[in-house]
Amino acid sequence: MDTVSSTTMSTTPNGWDVFPQQTLQAADIIILVLYFVFVLAVGLWSMWKTKRSTVKGYFLAGGKMVWWPVGASLFASNVGSGHFIGLAGSGAASGIAATAYEWNGMFCVLVLAWLFLPIYMAAGVTTMPEYLKKRFGGKRIQIFLAILYLFIYIFTKISVDIYAGALFIQQALHWDLYVAVSGLLLITAVYTVAGGLAAVIYTDTLQTGIMLAGALTLMGFSFAKVGGLEDLQNRYFKAIASSHQGNSSCGLPREDAFRIFRDPVTSDLPWPGVLVGMTIPSLWYWCTDQVIVQRSLAAKSLSHAKGGSLLASYLKVLPLFMMVFPGMISRILYPDLVACADPETCRRICGNPSGCSDIAYPKLVIELLPIGLRGLMMAVMIAALMSSLTSIFNSASTIFTMDLWRHFRPLSSEWELMIVGRVFVLVLVVVSILWIPLVQASQGGQLFIYIQTISSYLQPPVAIVFILGCFWRRTNEKGAFSGLLVGMVIGLIRMVLDFVYLMPRCDEPDSRPAVVKYVHYLYFSIILSVITLVVVVTVSLLTEPPPEQMVSRLTWFTRKDIPAAKDPAGTRIPLPKSTTGTHPVPPPLALQLTMIDGPEIVGKDKTSPLEGKKASKLMRLFLWVCGMDHREKDTFGVPAAPKMEAAVAPPKEAPWVKHILNINLILCLSAGVFLWAYFA
Repeated sequence: MDTVSSTTMSTTPNGWDVFPQQTLQAADIIILVLYFVFVLAVGLWSMWKTKRSTVKGYFLAGGKMVWWPVGASLFASNVGSGHFIGLAGSGAASGIAATAYEWNGMFCVLVLAWLFLPIYMAAGVTTMPEYLKKRFGGKRIQIFLAILYLFIYIFTKISVDIYAGALFIQQALHWDLYVAVSGLLLITAVYTVAGGLAAVIYTDTLQTGIMLAGALTLMGFSFAKVGGLEDLQNRYFKAIASSHQGNSSCGLPREDAFRIFRDPVTSDLPWPGVLVGMTIPSLWYWCTDQVIVQRSLAAKSLSHAKGGSLLASYLKVLPLFMMVFPGMISRILYPDLVACADPETCRRICGNPSGCSDIAYPKLVIELLPIGLRGLMMAVMIAALMSSLTSIFNSASTIFTMDLWRHFRPLSSEWELMIVGRVFVLVLVVVSILWIPLVQASQGGQLFIYIQTISSYLQPPVAIVFILGCFWRRTNEKGAFSGLLVGMVIGLIRMVLDFVYLMPRCDEPDSRPAVVKYVHYLYFSIILSVITLVVVVTVSLLTEPPPEQMVSRLTWFTRKDIPAAKDPAGTRIPLPKSTTGTHPVPPPLALQLTMIDGPEIVGKDKTSPLEGKKASKLMRLFLWVCGMDHREKDTFGVPAAPKMEAAVAPPKEAPWVKHILNINLILCLSAGVFLWAYFA
């Protein structure tokens, strides 16, 4: 989009004519440049913090992360640019109810650390599909979930964050959309490919600090402008567009705008659905999603993982104050734009006849902040976009490499896995850039809502299978796969119906089928969960129970079992031989990670992958940046293996640390309950 003079209005074919052409001043440019310098510096510095040439070093940051980077990365991975745009837009349109998603996460991230993570650590897994493979056996569940996770990442998470970040960048900076997003994607790919999860976590920590500083600053300016919380409550209900027709309910603020618990039948977020239907997809996200769990598995101990979850839980209190309330304030300050009700007016303002609430946060930034701070908020939005994308890139790369690639090439060497993991990040960058036209053509006002509904249709079956697999020993592979299959088919049917029969605008009649019109997506989440639960339990009880090796150390009640493969004398255990050839069967991943990083191998027989070959200096530089200029000898398939205790030993916690963590757990839960009760 071309830049015009600072005194004119921005006009595009889509109707974007509400943003004055604010040109970046020197202070704004300096802040943005410093931001990019800091991010790249932290990303490059983190390259030397871990052994990037190993599976564990690249995908789990060497398992050496302490609690505060883990907690910051959990928060930054969750709060992307879609949060700033979507939550502020929801606040402007309907009040504080969307905060329920954030405060639900306060509890679920603690459930991860105290209930699920001890099981995952005892199982010695790197990916969530890998856990289900160990728990149930076979390969169909692992492959099914790996493909599903990649689908969700590429076509929902990436699209939302790119849309929200591009909307902000395009309208605030007036950069070309493709240039802006492509540049950001390439920068994120540099340290994601080079440094692996360690670089992602350390840069996420920096991004979290930037996001909190900028968002809290804008919150302060917003409340100062509107006159405080009491004035916000009084003035919000009067924030109606001047073009509003008095006989229409379209564009009017909701009477229950300041309540989270709303009418169970007629409201946009019924309270039974918030309590139950919202919790099930939230458990999937916080307790079984690869992006979140991978950060916790990178912690150096269970205590540090719990500390990280506590930090993330405390930070989840903030979105109401630094995103939702500012969105409501934006409606008060700019009602004719943010609260437009007439479809043609909204189309002219933001290109979306359904409403322009999604411009609430960018409007505040551009109109309210002085020079310099505007550059800080630009850095905040870019930080939110980059932190989310790097997390998705790294986790999707982990799933593709460890669950899909190793399925087709079970004897893959360590070198091959490292190459595949890095190349797949670049593939995701290309897919993300190709996805831009579709995101650009979609209606952004509906996109955030669609993501919430998609999570209610696809995630409950997976969540139920994980919950039963972790806490009910009798669950077997046939029951789990049957539940996944039935649940996914039903969820996909409802999702297709939602896209075929779109929700009508306020001034249009609702002619959707009854199952779409009257069954709220949060209620559908409850129904889908119950159906999946019944199928899994019924099929599991009607078929043979799982063998002991698929239960030991893989459920809550068996997580402390002594490993079956451990020799009582403590001697090494030879790998099993293949029955179909001379090649040995590859060991479990936990054993492979121990073999790769074990004391008997690390530091020995270092060889260059280019040894004996004359390689160009450019190629050697590339390999050095990726941490692959030297590597240990491939160990997959070697008959000798070190002991397994280091990889599967039960997590230990010092008594005094455990007490401090449990006290903080009680405080955090109490704070969450108080907030729910106060705003209910």
